[in-house]
Amino acid sequence: MRLPPLLVLTDRRLCRRLEDTVAAAVDGGARAVVLREKDLPLVERLRLADRLRAELEPVGGLLVLAGAAAGAPAVHLAGAEAFPADRPAVVGRSCHSAQDVRDALAEGCDYVTVSPVFPTPSKPGYGPALGLDGLAAMARVAGALPVAALAGVGTGNAASCLAAGAAAVAVMGEVMRSDAPDREVARLLAALDGRPAAAKA
Repeated sequence: MRLPPLLVLTDRRLCRRLEDTVAAAVDGGARAVVLREKDLPLVERLRLADRLRAELEPVGGLLVLAGAAAGAPAVHLAGAEAFPADRPAVVGRSCHSAQDVRDALAEGCDYVTVSPVFPTPSKPGYGPALGLDGLAAMARVAGALPVAALAGVGTGNAASCLAAGAAAVAVMGEVMRSDAPDREVARLLAALDGRPAAAKA
């Protein structure tokens, strides 16, 4: 699959209202959102997914549901989650080692996130940060499988992740905490494109 250059991961605890934040992120150019919120009851999370998908569909965007939720058209699996027997159209996988990437290749995932690339408090328990060299090594293992660099990624280092072999970056806090998610997304996309961000009225 062709992965959008930016994946926005949700965390409703970091923003005022998740639907508004995602709508603003889409307005800023985001075309892929990974809905986490795995503490919500499944029925409530699926309803939220429907509302967010409605924001993305008019611009040809992709809403990915974290976890192996039956019936979801696109899912992102944690490292230990079993591959769905009834395969969704899009399946991503969280990877923290080269062996994780090899396993994702073998099971036929459409993309992987690789983390933690840089130090971040949101990814505790996964060992030291991989750094750009570690990211590059895992991207080489992935080959044609798209890799999204995750953890500690922002405007200052996003482009270096692409230079190291990632197809995309995945960002949570910088967008979720922002008072202007549209402008934050626009800055991230500009950084990924190697151009200065345009001021938005």
